[in-house]
Amino acid sequence: MKRTLLFMMAAVALVVVALTYGSPAASAPPRAPATQATPAPNISKEGQTCIDCHKNVTAGIVTDWQSSKHSTSGVDCYTCHGAANKGNRPDVKDHMGFKIVVLVTPKDCQMCHAQQAAEFLASRHADAASFIGSLDNVLGEIIGGSPAANAGCKQCHGSTIAVKNGELDPATWPNTGIGRLNPDGSKGSCTACHSRHAFSIAQARAPEVCGKCHIGPDHPQEEVWQESKHGGRYYEMIAQGQTLHLDLPAGQWLPGRDYSAGPTCASCHISATANQPPTHDVGARISWTLRPAISTKQDNWEKKRANMQDVCTQCHGSTYTKNFYVQFDALVDLYNTKFGTPAKTIMDKLTAEKKLTDQPFDVPLKWTYYELWHHEGRRARHGAAMAGPDYTWWHGLYQVAQVFYTEFIPAARALDPQVVDSTINAMPEHAWFTKGLSQLQIQQILDFYKTRYGQ
Repeated sequence: MKRTLLFMMAAVALVVVALTYGSPAASAPPRAPATQATPAPNISKEGQTCIDCHKNVTAGIVTDWQSSKHSTSGVDCYTCHGAANKGNRPDVKDHMGFKIVVLVTPKDCQMCHAQQAAEFLASRHADAASFIGSLDNVLGEIIGGSPAANAGCKQCHGSTIAVKNGELDPATWPNTGIGRLNPDGSKGSCTACHSRHAFSIAQARAPEVCGKCHIGPDHPQEEVWQESKHGGRYYEMIAQGQTLHLDLPAGQWLPGRDYSAGPTCASCHISATANQPPTHDVGARISWTLRPAISTKQDNWEKKRANMQDVCTQCHGSTYTKNFYVQFDALVDLYNTKFGTPAKTIMDKLTAEKKLTDQPFDVPLKWTYYELWHHEGRRARHGAAMAGPDYTWWHGLYQVAQVFYTEFIPAARALDPQVVDSTINAMPEHAWFTKGLSQLQIQQILDFYKTRYGQ
């Protein structure tokens, strides 16, 4: 059965939605936006040499740097790219009379941003390149091919940067993947979010930056956010010429004080509230892991949930927030119990009985199962997590059910009907499928359509 996935960007909502503000800070006056940076006079002689040359060669780099806070702090080209304090890195090269490195890594950034680097290293982002060896990587690297993986998967997850003959290997660079493995042994790429050479905090708070990676059929977080009330309010404010003061310093950009609606990804996941500081650990407020075939609670999930609920209650009442999580948990439990666990049980039994091989993607059933949890199942769970109803149902649980009943179950039954029947026949959740709807239920459906449409 050929399946078409319909992905539509959510329409911009220009409707004012009343929110219940739970923070006393909501009535405080908004902050004024930060002023544009002015270059500092105390840049180094080496840095000035770089600027004088590059303003005629790569003018955009110089312009970005001049607008950055680095320029006002005396952090110049040579501060970051100069090789004097970088040890015996394999990517050190001669350039116009200087020893430099092209690649600036988190180890370099941590010289000034130690806390942020430590938080990042504790996050899922830092381990993003560890997808190597997963089914995702098999698809990209083997079934697709290395060029596809390099230009696709690794641009988000990060590549292992190789050095050949003193130069960065073009098969691995350019790359700003969030979990990039660098020649100095560090992990990550700060420029995945803080694009060089402006390194703007406002840019990192914008949802479009997260959308470079958190988008598409298997993890459509940006699209889910766009269709949610959060996204609608964000675009409403932009349409009205309002500002969210995205350029305020870290720890000084608070919901309810500096903006009262339209939270971005950063608002909820990493930015400060009146009660907690900002963090570069993007998982510090996530209580479920929604990525695997069956969702589980994270380690220390109660604290992580309390952290996120603290964010919610800056704009929503405590009852609203608590009840939202009741609905979210119920959706994840529904997916786990009704579809995720039975599907995995069937696949495990078929494999144990040698009805399936241990080779990935060698029969259609394995492709069907993979997309069942990795695409449709993830969309449903992410939709519920971020208040996107269309992704929860039509792009999510509806497609989970459609594929489960019309593709997965028939293909598994063709291999061993006993395995399938012993797994789902006793489950009341599947009674409509295994036993059929009652005549009363069928008549009610027919009566509804006759009354509504005259058919």
